[in-house]
Formats: sequence, structure tokens, C-alpha cells
Amino acid sequence: MADLEDHHPFTVEHTGAASGELDSPEQPLRLDESTRAQALLAAQPVVEGHTEPPLVFDPEDLPPVRAAEVAAQLWSLRTPPDEGVIGTLRRIDGIRALVAACPEDLRLAQTTAEMAHAVNCGRVAAVLGPVSWSAVAGSIAALRAYHALGVRAVNLTRFDGFAREAVREMNRLGLVVDLSGADPESVRRTLSLTRAPVLLTRAEPEELRELPDDVLGLLGGNGGVCMVPVTEDPSVAADALDRVRALAGPHCVGLSHTTDPATGYAPLFAELLRRDWPAPDLVALSHDNATRTLREAEFLSRTKRLRGAA
Repeated sequence: MADLEDHHPFTVEHTGAASGELDSPEQPLRLDESTRAQALLAAQPVVEGHTEPPLVFDPEDLPPVRAAEVAAQLWSLRTPPDEGVIGTLRRIDGIRALVAACPEDLRLAQTTAEMAHAVNCGRVAAVLGPVSWSAVAGSIAALRAYHALGVRAVNLTRFDGFAREAVREMNRLGLVVDLSGADPESVRRTLSLTRAPVLLTRAEPEELRELPDDVLGLLGGNGGVCMVPVTEDPSVAADALDRVRALAGPHCVGLSHTTDPATGYAPLFAELLRRDWPAPDLVALSHDNATRTLREAEFLSRTKRLRGAA
């Protein structure tokens, strides 16, 4: 995707003086924040951390309004604890069927290269994950099976003896650790162990308020990404993103989803422009940070496998 700074989409020039008036030097007309936000999102669409599958897997349920602003989506495989592995497999099967039924809109992606290819073809890249921690069922074999099916993220919500082993295996496989909903101590212990960046694919503002400042600092050191949902009031998400950006760094902000697909992300980006967020930080928020996290997980996995083969 092209860099915004190369195209300067936020200024236009006056067309000239009216007939009979003296010509004046042409001055650039600065566009309002809403127009600038729309231009930014058109050039730099969003990687969403949490896309909820429709209750009925019907192509008519696809949200076409979001397509212009979205490059890729992590499709949630979270299930109630009583559904476990079987419920997760049904979700994977349903999402795959939906993607296959919508070839002009969606394309399944298992790598960042496939994500980029989908976008270049005018499709939204669909990435499987995260899986619920309960659906791992305390089994390393289950992690490997999910990875083989194309899953690329698992939601770790508590840290125990098995979690320690699981994080190491996820690093080896290239599965991203999703810490959404984990308590602060579990986040600390996971960040001290993992060698790959983590995600918080659904960092609700109220949950973020419970994360101490030092935990966000650790997230910054890990290079992980905190993905915040956008509600009807964009200032709520903007406040949360301001805190993450200040404590963890601009490389750690991302977007989870929007609760109002018809409105999309433009109101949030307009609010952030009013708060003087620079264009590079907005591009990082939109897609660069999330893509980097997935790419670094892939790179670490390849490195570990090559070392193991050697």
C-alpha cells in the first residue's frame, strides 16, 4: 500500500480568481479532518483484530459497507466453554465455506504474503483466529492441529504450567498469542516468556483501564499490538488509543472492530487528526502494526524450524 506522505492527499489548490477579479497567488486549501480521514482510509485500509462470524453463514450477511475501509480481518473462533474443540471446528468449517461462497469479496489468508495478495486483488483477507483457550483443552496436539487447519492466533486467558509450554509451541508454530481478557499478572508472565509479539485482538476500553501502566510498558517492549474496538462515540476509543500510544508507543496501537459498520472508522481517524496524530502513526494504527506482528511471528517460526532442522 502506498505511503500517504508520498501522495499528500490532504491538500488541493484553488482553481483561480473569478471572472473580472484580479488573480491572486494560488494557496493550498486544507481539507477538514473528516475528508482527510476518508482519504487516509481509502489508501491505508484497516486490519481488524476481531470479526465475529454471522450467526447464519450466508453471503447476504457480509458487511459490504466495511469493504472499502478494511484490508484484512481476524475472524474470531471463540466459542462457549461447553462447545470446546467440536464447536471450534464447526466455526472453522463455516468460515471456510463462507469465504468459498464469496470469492469476489473474501480470500482466506494464512500468511502476510497471502494477506497482501488478497488486498492487491481487491479482496478482504480472512485470517482464522483467535481460538478460545478452553478449546485448546490443555493439549499441544490441539495447537498443532489448529495451526494445520490455518488458524493463526489463540486466545490465552490464564497463565499456568500448560500455558508456559503452549507459548513456546505457539512461537515455534507461528501462532500469535492473543491476550484479550487475560488478567494483568497473566499478561506479565506471558510477555516475559514469549519471543514473538502478542496481540490483544479485543481490548475493550474498560478492560484497558484495568491494565496497569507498567503492563502497557511491557507490551511496548514486546512490540505487541493492543487493538481497540470503535463504538458510536469515537472519543472513547481515541482516549484508549492515546493511553496505549503514550505508554507502549505508536507501534503498539491497532483496531479491533467497529460496532457501527455503516459509519466505519472515519470518525475515529478524524478525531485522532484533531488530536494531532501524525500520518505515520495513523498508518501504523490502521494496518502496519497488526501486519508486523503477524509477520514477525511467521519469521520467528521459520527461524526456529531451520535451527531445529540444523
